[in-house]
Amino acid sequence: MAFITFEGSEGSGKTTQMRLFLDWLQAQGYRVLATREPGGTAIGDRIRAILLDPTHTDMAAETEILLYSAARAQIVRQVIRPHLEQGWIVVCDRFFDSTLAYQGYGRGLPLDILQRITTFATGGLTPDLTVYLDLPAEVGLQRKAQTPAEWTRFEAETLAFHRRVRAGYLALAAAEPHRWVVVDADRPIAVVQEDIRKQVLDRGILSS
Repeated sequence: MAFITFEGSEGSGKTTQMRLFLDWLQAQGYRVLATREPGGTAIGDRIRAILLDPTHTDMAAETEILLYSAARAQIVRQVIRPHLEQGWIVVCDRFFDSTLAYQGYGRGLPLDILQRITTFATGGLTPDLTVYLDLPAEVGLQRKAQTPAEWTRFEAETLAFHRRVRAGYLALAAAEPHRWVVVDADRPIAVVQEDIRKQVLDRGILSS
């Protein structure tokens, strides 16, 4: 079994790359479950709608982290842990590192408090590997502007906010290099995907 998460800021191509990675894993014969945060459960999907609604501009940062944590607690207990215990590879589009990057580095909430809330919500579950699609904030926002239907509260944040988020992700990756795979996302899709597969194979977690 293995728990792999994909992280990235807006426009990084994270969801596309995760889908291609899943197709590859399944072609190798692995039992794979794909899920996402926030969401992945009936309760989580309702919380997701509240969190991403572009009209909720007055949402407090503290409200945001608690809603994310509620959805996370549900998906860990209802979906992720049961499948890991049955020997599946679980691949999740975002997990708690998003909270540290967005609400911690982006919004300035204390990282130690966020980490305590996160540990409570997840029961201490940590990904075996986190793939981070790295892209300059301005490039990612330009990409997202081409798909206005996907515009959420987060895309509407300032460029400075998105730059802080990116810096946060890079700081998190530097602090735990054994867990993180950092991939340059400012390249053609096929090249990025090849890099992801190579780095994941090099870590050896799929053979465990």
